[in-house]
Amino acid sequence: MNSEQRFPQPQQPSELTPRQRAFFEYLCNRTCNGQSTPSLRQAAEDLGVSHTAVASMLQSLQEKGWIRREGRYSRSIELLGGGLLERAPTGRPVPIIGRVAAGLPLYAQQEWAGSVLVDAAVFRGEHLFALRVQGDSMIKAGILGGDLAICEPRQFAASGEIVVALVNSEEATVKRFYYLGDRIELRPENDAYPVMRYGLGEVLIQGKVIGIQRGPEQMAAL
Repeated sequence: MNSEQRFPQPQQPSELTPRQRAFFEYLCNRTCNGQSTPSLRQAAEDLGVSHTAVASMLQSLQEKGWIRREGRYSRSIELLGGGLLERAPTGRPVPIIGRVAAGLPLYAQQEWAGSVLVDAAVFRGEHLFALRVQGDSMIKAGILGGDLAICEPRQFAASGEIVVALVNSEEATVKRFYYLGDRIELRPENDAYPVMRYGLGEVLIQGKVIGIQRGPEQMAAL
């Protein structure tokens, strides 16, 4: 059975934003895997967004002709646009691990905090993880407070790379890494913040930042 047989295609559905396409594919993946339609709470936890964001995306998909619901709050969803999935990116979930500071370092929390759906064609590495950025010390590198930094696990880095670094085994921060022989510098991308200097044994590289996922709140701030 092909995707057009599973999901009858509506006439000329409206174009989706990348965020809406990723959400639509999330719904399709659950259906194809025999899972039930997720509740707002479940979808919010799976995707690392708010309940309000899920409700808004459901409403947008319905208005654009990609899904059909019996009522605004119904969990019964008919997917109409599956035949057009080749136009949407293939999604993959990436776990969100605690939070990380882009400013003053924040205590490194190791709890799992949901997941975010990313484009699998762009983010191809294995065991990727995401961290929520706080602060504005990396704004010149295009990293804003509230962004999700998508990271590839690493225990090493080349000078100039943007990394997640664990300082003194307690504090995690996103900075540009420089190895200077007898010391390490973690440099911000904001002139309001100082360069952070450490001895070799004080900094452990946790991962390299390979991309950013940005929500509507951060986009409105640009």
